[in-house]
Amino acid sequence: MKNYKDLLKTSILKIQEKDRRIAELEAARDEPVAIVGLSCRFPGAADPEAFWELIRSGTDALTTMTDQRWNMDDYYSSRIGEPGKICTRRFGLLDAVDQFDPAAFGMSETEAVYVDPQHRLLLEQAWFCFERAGLDVGRVRGADTGVFIGQMNSDYARLIKSTGDLNPYVGLGNALSAAAGRLSYVFGLKGPSVSVDTACSSSLVAVHLACQSLRMGDCSMALAGGVNLLLSPEAAIGASVSQMLSPNGRCNTFGSGADGYVRSEGCGLVLLKTLARAQADGDTILAVIRGSAVNQDGRSHGLSAPNGPAQIEVMRRALASAKLDPAEVGYLEAHGTGTALGDPVEVQAIDTVYGRAEGRQAPLVLGAVKANIGHCESAAGIAGLIKLVLLLQQGQLPPIAHLGELNPHFDDLSGQLLFPKSGAQPSGVARPGIAALSSFGYTGTNAHLLLSRPEGAGAEAATPPAGTARQAFCFSAHSATALRQQLRQLAQRLRARPAATLPSLAAAVNRVRGRLAYRHAFLAGSMAELLSQLDAGAQADLPPPPLDGRP
Repeated sequence: MKNYKDLLKTSILKIQEKDRRIAELEAARDEPVAIVGLSCRFPGAADPEAFWELIRSGTDALTTMTDQRWNMDDYYSSRIGEPGKICTRRFGLLDAVDQFDPAAFGMSETEAVYVDPQHRLLLEQAWFCFERAGLDVGRVRGADTGVFIGQMNSDYARLIKSTGDLNPYVGLGNALSAAAGRLSYVFGLKGPSVSVDTACSSSLVAVHLACQSLRMGDCSMALAGGVNLLLSPEAAIGASVSQMLSPNGRCNTFGSGADGYVRSEGCGLVLLKTLARAQADGDTILAVIRGSAVNQDGRSHGLSAPNGPAQIEVMRRALASAKLDPAEVGYLEAHGTGTALGDPVEVQAIDTVYGRAEGRQAPLVLGAVKANIGHCESAAGIAGLIKLVLLLQQGQLPPIAHLGELNPHFDDLSGQLLFPKSGAQPSGVARPGIAALSSFGYTGTNAHLLLSRPEGAGAEAATPPAGTARQAFCFSAHSATALRQQLRQLAQRLRARPAATLPSLAAAVNRVRGRLAYRHAFLAGSMAELLSQLDAGAQADLPPPPLDGRP
């Protein structure tokens, strides 16, 4: 005879176990993701510290191009839309994009010539990103680290093809898939490796996919971001003929003078872990990604036309993923290209979701880094994300560069959107704890992300003891030239931005750089002595490694 009491008890236990498992899966699906490292190069800013100073000061980093990429005299015309011409001379440009140290990445000089400079830039920034997260590059080899990279332009392949110099290095050196694949290969990373092209939203879509991969357990750490270089004039000609570029050479985001965007270069990466893993590993958590979403405009007014309802939908889906109320969000970094059509559509969508949110106690502050550095296209989303991380850390609300009168097409707004201009910090607005970010691709793929300061980030950090003992500083590189450059760059940065204490600086210098073949070490008991030693080392004839190959 069946014991129905025991059967019922067993059934209840099975149901409870299934409920527990469902709850675990739902929690994993929306688990927060920690940003534990970042690196970047943008116009006017060679590192995150310089990038924040540029943003904080409201600097416009765009420059007039002469012949850095192509001869502008051959292509410039003040006549908007003239076939074969570009209506502006202003661009956002990086310095020395032709410079690269192939030996540092196990690459021959012959191969390096045919590798897209965008991929070379990614290699450099990935190295910096690992080190800024406190990781020795040599020790990440073999890890299940994912790589997710946004890239849309392949100008270098076009340049090489025009020379007729085709060889086995060209295809692999310029393939879009190699944007991620080469990073995985060089650093020995065995997680998913994905290159993403959704046009201007590519890098933020890459971050979204990295978060999903971490939550699904496909990898335990992920490198995500994007890159963009302007190496040939064809794309600028196309944008100019389509009347998308600003003849005035500025991204007048949200302004009455919005007349198009300015093309720009840049590269940015973030290193990600699930929040629980980052806490367990004792990582320094820079910010927390609370949720994100990606969607598509679908059949709208046109393939490249902005779609307000789709933007509203992606914002709401990201908020649901983050389990946040829109009234909790204090700052939003807009896509903000500065176009006559795009800005009003985006601002109306933002106002619908955030400005009119029930329970909003303070205005939503808006920003747009494109007003500082131009439109980095496939690196635009990561530029906005890195800006948000720095903003949450610093607690300041930077101005929208050169913003004058607002766009007259901002009709019937709620009055709960604040557009900060240069000058004093907005009064009556608290330091944002939660911020949002949008990035829209011109073929209709939209991304939205919610970010917050890590718990306890508002507390005062303990100041390391100054110490009186002399500190050891150890440096290494793949070549004597690179080692001298490393010493020279550190001296330059310390003179521009002094470190807090000598012990903390020594700990940072010694912790992450692997012991490479060429080395230099010394003791310093004061910042003045450190700078003197750095200057001397940068000028010294450093001896080569032993001939037997030992460091």
